[in-house]
Amino acid sequence: MRENTARSSVLPVAPSRGRLRPLGLDEVRITGGFWGRRRHTNATATIGHCLDWMERVGWTGNFRAAAEGRIHRDRRGREFADSEMYKLLEAMAWDGAAHDAEIAASTDVVAPAQEPDGYLNTAFGRPGQQPRYSDLEWGHELYCYGHLIQAGVAQTRAHGEGELAKIARRAADHVCATFGPGGIEGVCGHPEIETALVELARATGEQRYLDQAALFVERRGHGTLADIEFGRAYFQDDMPVREAGVLRGHAVRALYLAAGAVDVAVETGDEELLAAVVRQWEATVARRTYLTGGMGSHHRDESFGDDFVLPPDRAYSETCAGVASVMLSWRLLLATGDPRYADLAERTLFNVVATSPSEDGRAFFYANTLHRRHRGTVPPADAVSPRAESSLRAPWFAVSCCPTNVARTLAQLPAYLATADDHGIQLHQYADAEIATTLAGDRDVALRVRTDYPSGGSVTVRVGRSSDHPWTLSLRVPAWTRGATAWLVDPDGVRRAVAPGTAEVTRAFRSGDEVRLELPVAPRWIGADPRVDAVRGTVAVQRGPLVYCAESVDLPDGREVDAVRVDPSAQPEDGPDDTVVAPGDLAVPGRPNGAAWPYRPLDEAPAPAAEHGSGIVLVPYHSWANRGPSTMRVWLPTTTPPGRSS
Repeated sequence: MRENTARSSVLPVAPSRGRLRPLGLDEVRITGGFWGRRRHTNATATIGHCLDWMERVGWTGNFRAAAEGRIHRDRRGREFADSEMYKLLEAMAWDGAAHDAEIAASTDVVAPAQEPDGYLNTAFGRPGQQPRYSDLEWGHELYCYGHLIQAGVAQTRAHGEGELAKIARRAADHVCATFGPGGIEGVCGHPEIETALVELARATGEQRYLDQAALFVERRGHGTLADIEFGRAYFQDDMPVREAGVLRGHAVRALYLAAGAVDVAVETGDEELLAAVVRQWEATVARRTYLTGGMGSHHRDESFGDDFVLPPDRAYSETCAGVASVMLSWRLLLATGDPRYADLAERTLFNVVATSPSEDGRAFFYANTLHRRHRGTVPPADAVSPRAESSLRAPWFAVSCCPTNVARTLAQLPAYLATADDHGIQLHQYADAEIATTLAGDRDVALRVRTDYPSGGSVTVRVGRSSDHPWTLSLRVPAWTRGATAWLVDPDGVRRAVAPGTAEVTRAFRSGDEVRLELPVAPRWIGADPRVDAVRGTVAVQRGPLVYCAESVDLPDGREVDAVRVDPSAQPEDGPDDTVVAPGDLAVPGRPNGAAWPYRPLDEAPAPAAEHGSGIVLVPYHSWANRGPSTMRVWLPTTTPPGRSS
């Protein structure tokens, strides 16, 4: 791997080596469009909403109770509630100076709860509580430290080392002293500490943090944790990371561990470990990932299912798993330069991360089903939702890991857009943005990106500043363009077709030069691998990176989406306001498939049972359930009966 010489210090992920160098929040600024609107909502609504709710439900008060000696009777929330404060602190740090006062106030609440030896947790270790590290399977102590450390790194890189960063470093020193060589030979039931320690090592230059992260990765998979109902695979403690062939067990845990393993591999030059994670990613994407990019098909244990077990109506697809998948894909992209990792990150960002928050940023999906069979009920605006699989977005959950994870992801999103290497700049995600960086040889470059993506497919990159020396501008051509034609127009107006992967223009750019990528954004039918049993006989619609769905609010006469049938022999077409109209009809009410008995011989034609043949309106999946209770489905039955040709 190449050594990276970072030009930016404001980086969520700052590897010292790798194929690509990430550009930081001081080098990339999102200025509008799809992601600009969502980041504005995140900054002005979501972050404050989360702060208010954590105070309301007592999770912020846990730190006060710990400092005042009354935590044994007054603690509120689950054992990992501390982590939500830390994730929100990270979000505020990346979001900018507007949150400085809130960061200071929250840090003042957290600081007195830290013990002299660096230990910091409100659920363990004090009179009337379980002893420290007495429940590594479920206690989440190291997991909470991980999020604390990431918040401290964010403060250091975005604002300079402050009290929060000092608290985080004392906690990290405590972890190394307690779990290092000669200490407790254990791991946390929920990975997260690994990637945090590596980032702290990168930020401080302290080798002991990297060594501790590597030790945690190597300890995993040797039966260190107790066996449980779901098996040790739930904790990824059933086999060493190097030996695993696919991601398994609890989806968020698996993805966080894989991200941490990539970080360790990159910093230590461990090509074997990196290859193991690449192998797991490939198998997981090929066999255990939903069309939306969502991961995790088991509700009971929030876990990956077996290969090709991807039922849409039982999709768990936790929002946090989507966040973790983006984290993993980004690290693999930086390490290898392979654009397929940016492809998955794009799919997941648009169809999982963007789906979770409501349009006003004050309600969230925890799980992201692909088929809602019954209209839900609107959750009370002033009550905690007890269930992760809520039928509509809820303002807060008993387990509210997802809102704060969305907040920190959107806050740092500009850092996922672009990278640089010795040859030039690479654009991986498309948004209205301004980019300014220094390439090798002290060559200053400034770019302005303008696009209507994902609604449209035009991406224009205008050079604002450039040196006299040639360099290469690379643009990702998404994998979803396969079977269609994408075009690249260079500054001379020469237009050429480009294949999925990467399109490049190399020249001595001048101020005012423009490069335009034209992507074929149009609705297309999508079919699944026949081994995905749950969606046989159905198709889906994708338009650019966006997955679409049918929603009952767009159907006539109060009909539900299970009446929808589409005709894939004709092409879906664009409708108004980013909708798609799919050719199809609705089944006659009360006559599923035209019969009173739902089974029939294949050589017997079904009775005609269709109405409303003017087409089915589809909407972007990320927008569903913003118009009140509804039923919804992504995978749509076809009008061609099973056993009969179209």
